[in-house]
Amino acid sequence: MPKPIIDKEKCTGCGSCVGICPMDVFEIKEGKSILKKPDECIGCRACEVQCPAETIRIED
Repeated sequence: MPKPIIDKEKCTGCGSCVGICPMDVFEIKEGKSILKKPDECIGCRACEVQCPAETIRIED
């Protein structure tokens, strides 16, 4: 099962992952991206590709 990993140090809170995720896995909280529904990730890697700060990676 794929699992998104967010590097909190690099996250700028831009919201790119929130906007691109088809499963609504992410949300912005306190200026950073967090996983609100990590178990619903389908591993499409859209967030990984879209993130301008290269903050997100999908672990298989």
